[in-house]
Amino acid sequence: MHPLRMSSRLVSVLLIAAALLAACGKSDNPAATAGAAPPPPEVGVVTVSAGEVGLVTELPGRVEASRTAQVRARAAGIVQERLFREGSDVRAGQLLFRIDPAPYQAQVANAQATLARAQANLGQATALAERYKPLVEANAVSRQDFVNAVSAQKQAEAEVAAARAAVQTAQINLNYAAVTAPISGRIGRALVTEGALVGQGEATPLAVIQQIRPVYVNFTQSASEVLNLRRAFEQGRLERTAGNGGAVVRVVLEDGNVHPQTGRLLFSDLSVDPATGQVTLRAEVPNPDGGLLPGLYVRVRLAQAKASNAVLLPQQAVTRSNQGDTVMVVGPDGQVAPRTVRVGSAQNGQWVVMDGLKNGEQVVVDGFQKIQPNTPVKPVPWSGGQSAPAASGASAPRS
Repeated sequence: MHPLRMSSRLVSVLLIAAALLAACGKSDNPAATAGAAPPPPEVGVVTVSAGEVGLVTELPGRVEASRTAQVRARAAGIVQERLFREGSDVRAGQLLFRIDPAPYQAQVANAQATLARAQANLGQATALAERYKPLVEANAVSRQDFVNAVSAQKQAEAEVAAARAAVQTAQINLNYAAVTAPISGRIGRALVTEGALVGQGEATPLAVIQQIRPVYVNFTQSASEVLNLRRAFEQGRLERTAGNGGAVVRVVLEDGNVHPQTGRLLFSDLSVDPATGQVTLRAEVPNPDGGLLPGLYVRVRLAQAKASNAVLLPQQAVTRSNQGDTVMVVGPDGQVAPRTVRVGSAQNGQWVVMDGLKNGEQVVVDGFQKIQPNTPVKPVPWSGGQSAPAASGASAPRS
């Protein structure tokens, strides 16, 4: 046989053997050719841990001085001197303005002279009455003369009393020429200057003193929210915070910073404003450094109630819509299913879930795009999750 033909036959036999071996390999290990199944996708979860959560409401408010006093001129005259630095702290009784005292000093001198004359008349009338007393007993003078002498004595005593009152009045008016601070606090700008004529017909405003340590914060709350809160207390769905009537208050400034000192709720108004449907509340807040100024706009975080068996969830874990609030819960088999929950307020970037979850359940927080229908997932702890209740927060709007 020709060598070339034998070589071609040998190649054909080798190719057929290789094809048979490959076919046997496919039939013996089909999984190897199909490839291994992909692992379940990982999703970030938080484990539900129910506990007591304080319900915090955030409301708009304005700062008000705890005490305000207008310094007014009670004596008429020319302002001679201003004796304080504008914007400084003053103490009660400190001299602020000096009004020209000369007219009032003259009135005091005149009143004292009138008093001296009245006292002299009294001395004369008293001596005459005492001299007539033994004489009338001896019938040396008529009883009518004695009665007239006694009456003159009493009239002189009345004139002395009137003169003393006039001296006191004149001294008071003289003291009004020295204008002093009625309360301690921080004084604003002077409303008059030296040389101004004040007190003509009315008590001219001179300055304003305000006490800002501590301050009041006045804020309003919807009457419907107040009624719902009271109804929740009555039905036992919520509990009152410690110290009934003295709820803790935190003040948030316009730049978002929280005032370091906590305040307390003083009172809630007994009536509702018919124009706005709001109830006015007032809190007292310590202000040791004077950073809270009267008129400043702030937001007030008020802890009015606390919920038991509530859960804090990151906000991205909750889907809010007009149909309701839902979360995605990982079951024991790794399957993900939606769950309807009841959401309350927000606490520092977390929703307060009032109902719908149980302890130990795993709620998806991250990796929603990896979830496929009828496909299990691998839950892993979410790195940013927090389960401890927050101390403060704000009412969250429904998106």
